[in-house]
Amino acid sequence: MDSTEIMDSTDSKIRCAIIGGGPAGLTAALELSRAGVEPIVFEMDQQVGGISRTVDYKGYRFDIGGHRFFTKVDRVHNWWMDILSDEFLVRPRLSRIYYQGKFFDYPLKPKNALLNVGLTESVLVGLSYLKAQAFPSREEKNLEQWVTNRFGKRLFTMFFKTYTEKVWGMKCTEIGADWAAQRIKNLDLGKAALSMLAPKLLTGKNQITTLIEEFYYPRLGPGQMWERVTEILDERGHPVRLEHQVKKIHRDGEKVIGVTVADGKGNEERFDAEHVISTMPIKDLLNVMDPAPPAEALEAANRLRYRDFLTVGLIVDSPELFPDNWIYIHSPDVQVGRIQNFGNWSPHMIPDKSTSCIGLEYFVQEGDELWTADDDALIELGKKETARLGLIDADKVIDGVVIRMPKAYPVYDHGYKENIDSIREYIDKIPNLHLIGRNGQHRYNNQDHSMVTAMYAAENILGANHDVWDVNVEEEYHEEAHVEKGQGASGERLVPQRVREASPIEILNDAFAKYDPVALGGALGTMLGFVVFLATAGLLLKGGEDVGATLALLGNYFPGYDVTWAGSLIGALWGAVFGYLIGFIIAVAINVTVSIHLAKLLRRLGALGGSIG
Repeated sequence: MDSTEIMDSTDSKIRCAIIGGGPAGLTAALELSRAGVEPIVFEMDQQVGGISRTVDYKGYRFDIGGHRFFTKVDRVHNWWMDILSDEFLVRPRLSRIYYQGKFFDYPLKPKNALLNVGLTESVLVGLSYLKAQAFPSREEKNLEQWVTNRFGKRLFTMFFKTYTEKVWGMKCTEIGADWAAQRIKNLDLGKAALSMLAPKLLTGKNQITTLIEEFYYPRLGPGQMWERVTEILDERGHPVRLEHQVKKIHRDGEKVIGVTVADGKGNEERFDAEHVISTMPIKDLLNVMDPAPPAEALEAANRLRYRDFLTVGLIVDSPELFPDNWIYIHSPDVQVGRIQNFGNWSPHMIPDKSTSCIGLEYFVQEGDELWTADDDALIELGKKETARLGLIDADKVIDGVVIRMPKAYPVYDHGYKENIDSIREYIDKIPNLHLIGRNGQHRYNNQDHSMVTAMYAAENILGANHDVWDVNVEEEYHEEAHVEKGQGASGERLVPQRVREASPIEILNDAFAKYDPVALGGALGTMLGFVVFLATAGLLLKGGEDVGATLALLGNYFPGYDVTWAGSLIGALWGAVFGYLIGFIIAVAINVTVSIHLAKLLRRLGALGGSIG
């Protein structure tokens, strides 16, 4: 049944209370309003948009996090265009990585990367990669092990470690490998090199995420979208009630029957409703249910964790600062994680063209030292750190503002899935309570996927039977750009899980993990061939009459090899062959030995378990 058929079948108005005026809540409200349903939206803050809001400070507009408007879902794209149409700008993407005092283009470009890293470091990165291929970590339980096995230790340290630890507040050794496997699955060194050297060859399904070079952006920031939706609802007779916090969600048996809200002055009022749509954090939702949920569900909700976020906005007395939309800060010397230059997102966000405004993003926990710091202290910290990075002159900062955003990122820690299952066991028994959006489902959704959950929930109220929890279950990174235009609502953005405790049998299996003979052979072959080529090339570049006399003895083992450019290629080929054979034999020998010892230990463990039982 499509949405048009559902709308036509609606004969009477249904009052629906919607908790939250972010993208999901406002999308649901407008969809229901268009279908003849009466929505009432309660937003606890002073403005709409949630994390997709745009904060107006003295005419300067600050985006909370940087929100590009792109989607694989045609319905969402058409919805956006219907709301703002000519207010969208098509913006070029420019982002860089700051590392060791230098700025790396992102996506990587050969000349820039080589000049920044240097030839010596480039060789060390290559050798680190080859070492990881030849001698990988025998277990892959955490992010550091997973990334190092695929990219080498040096690349892990340069481009993964610091930024990831800033964002999630955990060491990479504490973050489970499962997150890395999903979050980075479409990136490998082969594709990265190809994207640098021959990007036009990467088309269709081979195109990697970093090649999205343009995006839509509202003229006055992402909040303009949700401000306009609010205006439309108001015109339709459904004003959004700002500064209204939900205090209770009333339930009668297996149905919710209304909500009690408090306005900004603390006055409480009850509203009856036939349906309730919630985008509030699940943790808070279950704590306002009346009567209270079962203890098991409530305890599960209280175990859910979040990562919080604050932006230090700086107004700088300079018309141009740096050309980027945003910069990732991969430096442990400063606490800032990412910096936005809002004038490069849209020039209309700057009222005075002789000035600029930037946003410094700090990833925090509510209640920690940064979160509770005085605004003036945070602005001073932002000035010092940006100046230290060489991006601004601190003396030219003429004003600043701090924006705090609690519960910005739902965390998928160990036990997360079990907690959600326990919560859903209770929630699913209440058919007229609909959970949508990022915090409503405790899922690290994009804006467009949150909107799809809202559309499905609205259609369910009108008679459809969508499983709203199925939106976004496909494990595919949200920025992946394919030539074939997607139709579905896929692309869940995953967040880290802490490394879980292993059972004794799992520990033994990890400790005695078997080598892949083909992989080890290929890695050793690649390394040996590469070393022979480099050694020969280095001697040839050095020159001299007797150069390479000792190395030429390799010709006794590698037929056709000598210290010439042609010989370097022959030597590399023979090195690859010999290395492969050696690696293959070593892996087989290790595996046979390991299997014998593992079988003995497992028998002893089984016998011990039986005697204890």
